[in-house]
Amino acid sequence: MASYRGTKVPLSAFILVLCGLLFFLLLYTERISLISSSSSSSSSSSIFKFKTCARKRSTGSISKEKLEDEETTVDPELVDDRFEFDEECDVTVGKWVYNRSIEPLYTDESCPYIDRQFSCVKNGRPETDYLRWEWRPDDCTLPRFSPELALNKLRGKTLLFAGDSLQRSQWESFVCLVNSVIPEGQKSMKRGKRHSVFRAKEYNASIEFYWAPFIVESNTDQPVIADPKKRIVKVDSLEERSKRWEGADILVFNTYVWWMSGLKVKALWGSFPNGEEGAEALDTPVAYRLGLKTWANWVDSTVDPNKTRVFFTTMSPTHTRSADWGKPNGTKCYNETEPIRKRRFWGSGSNKAMMGVVSGVVKRMKSHVTFLNITQLSEYRIDAHASVYTETGGKILTAEERADPMRHADCIHWCLPGLPDTWNQILLAHL
Repeated sequence: MASYRGTKVPLSAFILVLCGLLFFLLLYTERISLISSSSSSSSSSSIFKFKTCARKRSTGSISKEKLEDEETTVDPELVDDRFEFDEECDVTVGKWVYNRSIEPLYTDESCPYIDRQFSCVKNGRPETDYLRWEWRPDDCTLPRFSPELALNKLRGKTLLFAGDSLQRSQWESFVCLVNSVIPEGQKSMKRGKRHSVFRAKEYNASIEFYWAPFIVESNTDQPVIADPKKRIVKVDSLEERSKRWEGADILVFNTYVWWMSGLKVKALWGSFPNGEEGAEALDTPVAYRLGLKTWANWVDSTVDPNKTRVFFTTMSPTHTRSADWGKPNGTKCYNETEPIRKRRFWGSGSNKAMMGVVSGVVKRMKSHVTFLNITQLSEYRIDAHASVYTETGGKILTAEERADPMRHADCIHWCLPGLPDTWNQILLAHL
């Protein structure tokens, strides 16, 4: 029994009142927390770390198999897209886990927009285990790609990818990921040598690609000059191409592999009466910095941060030296069927100095640029390249060429479906 001013109150009534007060206090606290959570979001500019994923929920005694089944059967339309951005959540730190229950959202047969260069299964790749590895960050839950959610995020907007053929594969991946849920009469594709546009009419959304392998202008954009010694990069110019980028709501850039010819870069800037004869051979990082500063100045002076989000996809690793992963007698990425398991593996196909150039330029920008940091997680995927199941010069490799992977295996580009789908998972998590 409890007493109040001499009046005895039954203990059960006292407990009931106390519980009611505690319940009210809990509801009030939760409301404040929700308001605070929904009104704050952030993403880091660090090239090595950013906050992209919801923290992993505690699974208690629930089995791993049961948890995976529950996540697989969730209706995408009902998924809450309010992800927490946590300081400790680093999407680049994790591992690839084989999941035999995974089925790609598309195939190179079902999606008609994939270049033959990336159509590995159609080109005869015999095994498909590379399609069933999923990236699991250590401290985060990376949400699976929901086509419906992606299209709703893009409603009334333009998403534009600009860069090289690796960026084109990311664009084709994104288009194929959403393609299957759009009725035939509600979509269109217009392919061009420089500018390609996919439209989802019901959503008034546009997903575009602009061919710009150096981002800045060069003499090798169209047509491509095969000999790197004859390529000249105009490191201070992008006015002509940037006209097509203006007005986009989401811009995703990349440029790396075209700079890495192993030679100095012939660079041209300003106006020279003798034209291309005025080009000067610069060390690659120097030319790269000049080109990126031109791009950064364009973003800072032209892009409205209240309307447009800007992303930069970090370098896509190449795997042309099998000794990097302990196979000195190997044939590059050919016949590799599993990712590398060694944590923080870093091969000779990724240049940290070049990443440092990007980071240094972006840090000095007034505009906010979000990195899609795909380098480390892609480093492990020696199994996901097009290898000999590709084309060159517009022709599928012959049996004789496939028998010589040291000369003909493509260990730069990736199969579709495949690794670029994970890059787009990360992009959608940001959106």
